[in-house]
Parts: sequence; structure tokens; C-alpha cells
Amino acid sequence: MEKGGNMKRVFERFNRGLKQVEHLIQERGWEFMWNERLGYILTCPSNLGTGLRASVHVRLPNLSKQNVRQKLQDARFSTILNNLQLQMRGPGGVDSAVTGDTFDISNNNRLGKSEVELVQLLIDGVNYLIECEKRLEKGQDFKVPAPIAQIRK
Repeated sequence: MEKGGNMKRVFERFNRGLKQVEHLIQERGWEFMWNERLGYILTCPSNLGTGLRASVHVRLPNLSKQNVRQKLQDARFSTILNNLQLQMRGPGGVDSAVTGDTFDISNNNRLGKSEVELVQLLIDGVNYLIECEKRLEKGQDFKVPAPIAQIRK
């Protein structure tokens, strides 16, 4: 984790660390389990593929208020996240409750896209959320984006 928002630097540091871990296990004669069709095989089926869950902590006070106000239909915030293939957690990560207006936003899928594509998906999605937040600050409305393709062919 790193404060500031430089996803490229965090991703590069992650890759260096992963290569070091891979080197250490290869020295012991082991390797990561990998399948041509499924990607990396991990202990949790939700992490098939790259296993990468990139996340950003972002404060969205106006967008989260929009979510609370819209009880009659699917809340726009949740719909946006769904359409952008993102998920929301509390700032404590896995199984933490969402309290207040700070969220852990991450890629929802690990399968069907490369690590670079997943990080870019997160960056683009968080930038869109920030743009929505800025529009709401000015009293303007915003569009809910159309769903993006789930898995490349």
C-alpha cells in the first residue's frame, strides 16, 4: 500500500516483489501452478486467473449519499461499480463493513484479463468515480456508464 495514488509505482513494486518470491520458490524446485486456460491456480476459486486484486482507498461523500437516497431502485453507486467490473469493501479490506464515506474499491474479476488490464480497469473506474464526485459537488448530475465486457474473447 502507498498513499498518493501512483498506481504505476505500486504495480511495479508489486511485480518486483512477486518476481523475488517466484525466484525463491524456484530455488527450492517449486513453481506457481499455472494453466493455459485458467491462469494461475490458487487456493481460492475466486482468484483463478491472475489472482490480482488491486485496490484504492477513496473518499466519496457525495456519491455515497446518492447511494443512500436511492432506495426505490438499484442504487447508482452500486450499478456504476457493477458496470465497471469493480467492487466496494470497507477500508479494512476483506469482510470489513462499509462505514462512512471512504471505500476500498478494487477489481471484481481476476479471470480473463491480464494484470495490466485489471490495474488499468481500476484506474479508469476510480477516475470515473472521482469525476462523478466532482460533478455532484457542483450540483450536476452524471451518467451511469454502460457495462463493459466481462471477459475478452
